[in-house]
Amino acid sequence: MKYGLQMYSVRDTAQNDLLGALEQVSKLGYHYAEFAGFFGIPAEQVKAKLEECGMEVSSTHTGWQELKDDVIAETIRYHKTIGNKFIIIPGADLSDQAKLDEFIELVNKAQKTLAAEGIKLGYHNHAHEFKLNEDGSHIYNQLVERTALELEIDTYWAFVGKQNPTEMMERLKERVHIIHIKDGSADGHGTPLGMGEAPVAAVYAKARELGIQMVVESETCKPSGMEEARICIEYLHTLEK
Repeated sequence: MKYGLQMYSVRDTAQNDLLGALEQVSKLGYHYAEFAGFFGIPAEQVKAKLEECGMEVSSTHTGWQELKDDVIAETIRYHKTIGNKFIIIPGADLSDQAKLDEFIELVNKAQKTLAAEGIKLGYHNHAHEFKLNEDGSHIYNQLVERTALELEIDTYWAFVGKQNPTEMMERLKERVHIIHIKDGSADGHGTPLGMGEAPVAAVYAKARELGIQMVVESETCKPSGMEEARICIEYLHTLEK
């Protein structure tokens, strides 16, 4: 099995030495990197380090601001240089209908521009998208119904949001090609895999069944992001058996 790591998991290293962090992550056994920022490093250097480490880009978490008309060409150039074919918006302020309408208009336009360059566009959920906004609008339902975005299900935040992540994976499988496999308590405190209450083993089995790529995320950096990343991949190896 080839697993990915959301590089935010090792931000305590990556924010000062992204290329060194990639090298350490590859030695832990991760094959894919999902980036969460590049810290000013040129795309050519990121690509060279990936090749040196025998890694690939699964995807990136890229803010919606980088998809605006005046900057999307540079966003596309950077991502094509590093070999990325999947841009994922990590979240947005969609707290009322007007904001939802504006966001949906932007992503529907950007998705067409990206598709012409061979890049998919997706959205990553937290827990709040499954609750009604104060004006009665429902974020996740509208993203599903009013866009054709890929859906990177963060299975832990779906669990915190009172959803069944494996049911979501099955129901939305035509639009789900990458998930975050992640653990933590039901009240929103993350842990490394195997140390929380989320249905990680069931998520793992469903991802294997559906052929969905798994990207690990562990957020607390205790005692370090790299140590959490190690614990997580070792836990996944136990599930392989």
